[in-house]
Amino acid sequence: MEPVITVGLDGSAESLAAAHWAADAAERGKLVLRLLHAWPQLAPEPTRVPAEIDQNYWAKQIVQKAREELQARHPGLTIVGNLVADDADRALLQAASESQMLVVGSRGLALVESYFLGDISMSVVARAEQPVVLVRAEARQQAPSPASGAAGGVVVALKLHGPSDELLEFAFRTAAERGVPLQAVHGANVPLFAYVPWGVDHNVIEAITQDTQKRLSPALRPWREKFPGVTVTDSLGFEGASRAVVQAAQGAGLLVVGRRRHRPPLPRLGPVTQAAIHHARCPVAVVPHE
Repeated sequence: MEPVITVGLDGSAESLAAAHWAADAAERGKLVLRLLHAWPQLAPEPTRVPAEIDQNYWAKQIVQKAREELQARHPGLTIVGNLVADDADRALLQAASESQMLVVGSRGLALVESYFLGDISMSVVARAEQPVVLVRAEARQQAPSPASGAAGGVVVALKLHGPSDELLEFAFRTAAERGVPLQAVHGANVPLFAYVPWGVDHNVIEAITQDTQKRLSPALRPWREKFPGVTVTDSLGFEGASRAVVQAAQGAGLLVVGRRRHRPPLPRLGPVTQAAIHHARCPVAVVPHE
């Protein structure tokens, strides 16, 4: 099979926005775009049946209308439709294992729900072996905020303990393909002893900043060298990792967060990733890594 990006479709505005995002990414990466619609009640495909008695008519329409809209915008892109008689979670996890990336719609506090596709549970995001991108409906109209240093660029939430090669590879490669800057964000918690009656002890903050910079620079250095065309900045937030990441992503084109791989039955998402999914207004890519 050719390298593909798969997008889950259910007829909602969110899934259509996800399809447009995925089409842009597929065109940049010269990949095939697969439009997947999953519904357990899909009937076996009949040979010749009038539309009015075809049980799969509306499922086909969801895929066909999206395909026509996307093909008009991306005439050179190879787009394939895929109807699957299965529940959404199982179909999407299978699709993710066959794709370079899975893209789905998101309403933020609740992932897209519909009669056709069913509930796209957080378990898909937590269990997929490839990056999953969540796209809100308003992402198509969202204008980058001029006040944001990450306007239109890629923001990556970076932890400084444990390996993060897959996370940084995805973030840098995406920024390079898009020709946009990359901002690496690390959130730190201010220790209780740093709080004094007049605020926060400046010396403690300075010490944390210096220590963090000593670790940030080596973590980013090999990726700066591998992607010399990407303009990279880094920032440190003291309001907690989750808030620092969500605030940094205001006006960004994409927020990239990581997820540790866990063996079943213990798939889970960390607090930063959950905060990003629920509160970030831009598309969010969740990248599994060791």
